[in-house]
Amino acid sequence: MAQIFHRSTNFIARFSVFSAIFLIGIALVAVLAVARSPYMTRQNITREQPVQFSHKHHVGDDGIDCRYCHTGVETSAVAGIPPTKTCMNCHSVLFNNASYLEPVRESYRSDKSIQWVKVHRLADFVYFNHSIHINKGVGCSTCHGPINQMPLVFQANTLLMQWCLDCHRNPEQVLRPKDQVFNMDWKAPDNQAEIGAELGKSYNLRTTAELTSCSTCHR
Repeated sequence: MAQIFHRSTNFIARFSVFSAIFLIGIALVAVLAVARSPYMTRQNITREQPVQFSHKHHVGDDGIDCRYCHTGVETSAVAGIPPTKTCMNCHSVLFNNASYLEPVRESYRSDKSIQWVKVHRLADFVYFNHSIHINKGVGCSTCHGPINQMPLVFQANTLLMQWCLDCHRNPEQVLRPKDQVFNMDWKAPDNQAEIGAELGKSYNLRTTAELTSCSTCHR
């Protein structure tokens, strides 16, 4: 019986199969790369705000403590956006005629909140509590980066699950004495692993199994 297909068909079939597998692999890598890119995570991207508030000026230059504006950070799940009254404590006198602060003055007069654009946005299925991190010795700059040097706030880290788990698996690498939590210039000492382990014990830190349990962040 005559051969139906040319002998080269075997090569073409194999080449097609391996090419399809290769292209699927490339596509998968590309999808994962895009998912972790700043385009998707919004890392290092500044946001336009109704008032271009500068943390560099207020925190870095003037030395205002984080807790002056974010009053709930030690006791609440959310750090809290300061009410306009907090701004007016200073700006009723300082720069009280500056045109770029008119939205602040209008908010104070009308008692309507300024519609700030959220910078650090977690997925709805993620539970995050600011107060527990602060009270366990995790500093502001660990997650938010050098915010005292940011004229406009940007998301310094990816906020991906892997980033969270890296810290939950090895919390000793970031733990600080509690009097250094709000120190934006804090640097980890050379023996941070040793100090962090001791701090973890004194703070009654949960076990790695508990810290990495699904129910810890997904409730």
